[in-house]
Amino acid sequence: MGTVDVVLPCLDEVDALPTVLDALPDGFAAVVADNGSTDGTPELAAARGVLVVHEARKGYGAAVHAGLEATRTEVVAVIDADGSLDPAALPAMVALLHDTGVDLVVGRRVPAARGVWPWHARLSNLVLSGLMRVRGVGVRDIAPVRVARRQALLDLGITDRAFGYPLELLIRAGAAGWRIREVDVAYRPRAGGRSKVSGSVRGTVRAVRDMTRALARTPHGAPPAEPTGGTPNR
Repeated sequence: MGTVDVVLPCLDEVDALPTVLDALPDGFAAVVADNGSTDGTPELAAARGVLVVHEARKGYGAAVHAGLEATRTEVVAVIDADGSLDPAALPAMVALLHDTGVDLVVGRRVPAARGVWPWHARLSNLVLSGLMRVRGVGVRDIAPVRVARRQALLDLGITDRAFGYPLELLIRAGAAGWRIREVDVAYRPRAGGRSKVSGSVRGTVRAVRDMTRALARTPHGAPPAEPTGGTPNR
C-alpha cells in the first residue's frame, strides 16, 4: 500500500495532538498544518519528528490546503487533530480507495457516546448534507475525515479557505464525476481542548455560514477560482 501522508489541521491542539499522533497506524505519516497556534502545538509536533507546515492565513481550509501541498505521497488523508476521530479507521479507507475503484472515501460520524455531538452541530450537518444530496452528492456528513489521491485533490481547484472547504470539495468532486464512498466512523469526545465549531452555537453558526456561501458560489462543474476568505480553524 505504501506510505500515506495524513494532514492534521491544527489550531491550539497541544492537549489532543499527542493522542492522535500515537494512534496513527504504521505506514501513516503526520503532516501538521499549524494555523497560528499559541499553545505550543507546532513545537510539540516538531519535537516528535513530525513535519510541520505553518499557515499564517486563518481558516480550516487554509490549513488543510497548506498541509496538502506539503504532502508527497500518492494517496493522502485528512483527519481532525482533536482526537474525536480514530486514525485506526484510515487503513480500511485507503484499502477501499485501492480495491474498489472509488475516487474519494469519506467518513460519516456516528456518535460513540451521548452528548458527543451537540444538537446545534448535528442539526446543521443534517441540513447541509441534505443540500448536498439535492446537488447529487449522496453523503450524510460533510467529510470530517477523507482519503483520496493527492494530485486529484489539488486538481479539483478548491478555493474556500474557511469552514466551507470540505463542502466545496464534495461539490467539486461530484461535478467532476468522482465516485465517492462514505463509511461510518466513530465520533468520540475530544482528547483535549474545545471545538471551534461544535463547542458553541456561535462556532456552529460561523461554520454553517462559510459552508452555505461555498454551496452558493460553487455551481455544478464550476471552474477553479481564486481562494476566498477565511475564518478561525476548528
